[in-house]
Amino acid sequence: MKTAQNVGIVGYGSYIPCYRIPARVIAQVWGNPGGVPIKEKAVAGPDEDTMTIGLEASRNALIRANIDPQKIGAVWVGSESHPYAVKPTSTIIAEAIGATPATTAADWQFACKAGSETVQAAIGFVGSGMVPYALGVGADTAQGRPGDALEYTAASGGAAYIIGSAEESLATVEASFSYVTDTPDFWRRPTTHYPSHGQRFTGEPAYFTHVLAAAEILMSELDYKAHDFAHVVLHQPNAKFPERAATTLGFEKSQWETGLLSPMVGNTYAGASLLGLTAILDIAKPGERVLCVSFGSGAGSDAFALQMTERISERQTVAPTTQAYINRRVEIDYATYTRYRQKLQMH
Repeated sequence: MKTAQNVGIVGYGSYIPCYRIPARVIAQVWGNPGGVPIKEKAVAGPDEDTMTIGLEASRNALIRANIDPQKIGAVWVGSESHPYAVKPTSTIIAEAIGATPATTAADWQFACKAGSETVQAAIGFVGSGMVPYALGVGADTAQGRPGDALEYTAASGGAAYIIGSAEESLATVEASFSYVTDTPDFWRRPTTHYPSHGQRFTGEPAYFTHVLAAAEILMSELDYKAHDFAHVVLHQPNAKFPERAATTLGFEKSQWETGLLSPMVGNTYAGASLLGLTAILDIAKPGERVLCVSFGSGAGSDAFALQMTERISERQTVAPTTQAYINRRVEIDYATYTRYRQKLQMH
């Protein structure tokens, strides 16, 4: 899919809470000495939620964009852990960054690709000429049932992207492609606290079918091969899935290792692929191409082909980098993690 008017990323930002719980600590509590192939995950503090995470990422995106927030014509927030069941996260963020009242705002839901869906819509909004800028946010404070495999990876973090004209972009959007089917590999009923998943069903026909199809179709439409991209970032429910998918697509480790954040921060759900992309944008060079592919259970993938402009170098360090947030860590134990994530219901 290509827009009528050329567009791109004029600003991007990330945020990762400082608290970390090592995977070995979770493994010890639940009698799994073998552990899992991740080091640790990021945990939101008691005063953090999807809104605060999305807001910090949005503020960093605004710093890099250096634009008047009153010109942002859309503010969209994708998450599966919005702080309110009925009360939009998007209006709070729009108000806090100074984009109200002449803007449209809404919350999006599509499991782990809710964030990339907001970016896809922002590309269309700006590309059609409806608004000069649009903000897409992906953020989560994901929960995993105690003792479940998801508890090792369900983490907190987020990223934000301001889409504008290609002429002022740090990275232009060459094309995008979305691929969805009704594949129920992961779900959560309105009255339940923790999600359920289809065990190995989450790999095939869910993750790999959608991620590979979206990437292959987009690359084919553009007549690109893996070697045409300097970097690739894929959705990261764990460390193994994106590695296998990238290898299947023909990418080498040097192309995907920078964007692979899941071993260090876990799966930030709606922010996962977008957060990995921020790590790549932080080090990308002018002229380089980047492929980003999200995945959301239910199921679907959004794929984006981006090319860096000369502006990318001058904006990378004007706001906190993703690696800086990764390095800013405070290790916590399981009891503190339980309290911060409200795993003991007191009523």
